[in-house]
Amino acid sequence: MPEKYLQAGKVVGTHGIRGEMRVEVWCDSPEFLAKFKKLYTDKDGNGALDVKSRAHGNICLVKADGIDTIEMAEKYRGKVIYIDRADCKLPKGSYFISDIVGCVAVHPETGEEYGKVVDVSQTGANDVWHIKRNENEYLIPNVPDFVKKVDIDEGKVYITPLKGTFDDED
Repeated sequence: MPEKYLQAGKVVGTHGIRGEMRVEVWCDSPEFLAKFKKLYTDKDGNGALDVKSRAHGNICLVKADGIDTIEMAEKYRGKVIYIDRADCKLPKGSYFISDIVGCVAVHPETGEEYGKVVDVSQTGANDVWHIKRNENEYLIPNVPDFVKKVDIDEGKVYITPLKGTFDDED
């Protein structure tokens, strides 16, 4: 079952003297995080904060109700910030990285299973999926040439790797 609360960033400092917090963004963009009106300081949905946020370069500036001084904001430094999955409106065909991890990589035509996605690296140009098969780990770029379909409900990602990618095992 997918996680209800997802990590979205981390408070790395304060901004100004009126309680604004600087949040290092771990989701798509500062603009994405700035859309949320409620953030959480706990992976179980505790520590709810009603917020107004704005993108500021590659970070997000977050002002939470009731946190009105630099000293109050400083207490949040180092805290991970979570969003509620239910508050997210993803475009069709989009998904969360945490939903990809654990999916089985399968060839779309033959049905051959290549292994499980165990991690995702974000390189800037495209994500790279780490697929573990036996004791080996393979890297597959998330680009249309290789990734043909993602079915989160089924727990499968359909890939066509380059010839020889999975054939060189002992």
